[in-house]
Amino acid sequence: MNPEFDNLLLSQARLGIVTVLLTRRHATFSDLKALLGLTQGNLGVHLRKLEDGGYVATKKEFVARKPRTTVRITAQGRRAFLQHVQRLEQVAREMDNKDS
Repeated sequence: MNPEFDNLLLSQARLGIVTVLLTRRHATFSDLKALLGLTQGNLGVHLRKLEDGGYVATKKEFVARKPRTTVRITAQGRRAFLQHVQRLEQVAREMDNKDS
């Protein structure tokens, strides 16, 4: 069996974003940038792809006259991540069975 993987989660950066958001309720753009070691532009592109896919939601606001973007994972994003992990486990089991 050849499982199909979620294209949105095949990117190391996007997988990192989703993983951070699974362990926290939310994270600011600055937090994600620092935690993942991404440039502002790179993070912005990956967040937009995840948001367009319905995996994350962003909230933009001003705090003390400074812009702040907060990101959270959606229920759809959680499900997609869990399905992605299940597919990886399936591949690992199949490879283990081939080695036996």
